[in-house]
Amino acid sequence: MSMLDISVVIPVYNGRATLPALWERLRAVLDICAGSFEVVFVDDASPDGSWSVLEELAAADPRCKAIRMMRNQGQHNALLCGIRAATYPVIVTMDDDLQHPPEEIPRLLEEFAKGHAVVYGACAQEQHGLLRNLASRLTKRVLQQAMGVAAAQSVSAFRVFRTELRDAFADCRNPLPNIDVMLSWGTTRFGAVQVRHEPRREGVSGYNLRKLLIHAVNMITGYTVLPLQLASLVGFVLTLAGVGLLAFVLGRYLIQGTTMQGFPFLASIICIFSGAQLFALGIIGEYFARMYLRLMDKPVYTEAQRLNFPERPKQ
Repeated sequence: MSMLDISVVIPVYNGRATLPALWERLRAVLDICAGSFEVVFVDDASPDGSWSVLEELAAADPRCKAIRMMRNQGQHNALLCGIRAATYPVIVTMDDDLQHPPEEIPRLLEEFAKGHAVVYGACAQEQHGLLRNLASRLTKRVLQQAMGVAAAQSVSAFRVFRTELRDAFADCRNPLPNIDVMLSWGTTRFGAVQVRHEPRREGVSGYNLRKLLIHAVNMITGYTVLPLQLASLVGFVLTLAGVGLLAFVLGRYLIQGTTMQGFPFLASIICIFSGAQLFALGIIGEYFARMYLRLMDKPVYTEAQRLNFPERPKQ
């Protein structure tokens, strides 16, 4: 197998303690398995001084490139920035906390060479707590709905894909991007291979249970119409229930000459139907909120500084 030219894209947030070891291990692996390579670190406005470490690494080796964001934008926004800045035909993405071992990159490339457009490094057992693992599985279920491919169950931040796939979302202005969904816009040829998933050595994960659930809601309302379909289904079922209840009340009156008695019964029916209406309005409101954010034309990310990139012409 001929060696590929590779761009490694890594979003960085509070990674000061792991960046030197990550760079050394990446360089050792890529010197062997890549023809040419670059490592694009995207510092998502880390408050721990990660940028100063990246400045030192970039000064020592031009293959280490760095972008500093003006403000914290989120992991997928930072990833999108790095993906658009990559220059080689193959992109590898991974986290900055060494939970994705650089030594596993050749395994991804070996599977990638079989003809896949995207290959995920799926871990056999995630190194998280019970609730976090359950939230992660829920997020992958949502991703499967949004992507429409079975490989969504193997989705991981450790992935390799063809750089040309970014053309499918070149004009994306969504302030809440999701890289995996956008990759599915360009291909259905997904693959996965099991890799090691090491325990976190420093700090804590930025994705807690709450953020994962919010992420799942953003995905399902940002990239599918499933909630709207669910609201329609709830409305249809309750309409049938209302018709059935009306038939029961009229039938009772015609047959027995009596009407339904009792405030609790009436209050329960009102609560059910009012709750369904508010549920549907809430879902519609979520979609209107996303439309509003897009109409604001809020930038997906804003860069503050670049290191080891060709100087861009001034506008």
